Amino acid sequence: MNIYLDMFITFAKIGAFTFGGGYAMLPMLQSEIVEKKKWATDDELLDYFAVGQCTPGVIAVNTASFIGYYQKGILGTIVATSGVVFPSLVIIILIASLLSNFAELEIVQHALSGIRIAVCILIMQAVIKMIKSGIKDTYGWIIFAIALVFSYFQWLPTILIVILAAGTGILIQAIKTKRGLKS
Repeated sequence: MNIYLDMFITFAKIGAFTFGGGYAMLPMLQSEIVEKKKWATDDELLDYFAVGQCTPGVIAVNTASFIGYYQKGILGTIVATSGVVFPSLVIIILIASLLSNFAELEIVQHALSGIRIAVCILIMQAVIKMIKSGIKDTYGWIIFAIALVFSYFQWLPTILIVILAAGTGILIQAIKTKRGLKS
């Protein structure tokens, strides 16, 4: 299959079956992009997702754009982004044109409450997997714990927490390198 068609279909599948926003797409990204297609490693996916969260725009679109770019440049970006957006665009147009009160339908509200629960579980699974692969040493666990507390209590904006965690990671690595320790 043509790589661009494969990329479009893969991201369209991710876009079609991701309910609940950007974080909810993480399990599908891990399954499709890391495990099946091998377009990224767990660490690379974590990096794409982190940068996607820190940049303006929708996380799903940003992450798809990064993956597309690193696979096939600008055309890969266009294809991956189009793929992830296409299903939502079609669904929204259909719902808007056919059912003006779709969200108020009782069956839709019940379905969405069930979907929200399933999405929470999927996000939790992805987070646990990312923690296992992303935190490599004691310093990583310390940064994680501090960032988690600051994030939970909303003591700092998310972007500042990410910047401080990145800076701390760079500083720790520089100290380790200066002392001749392995990373």
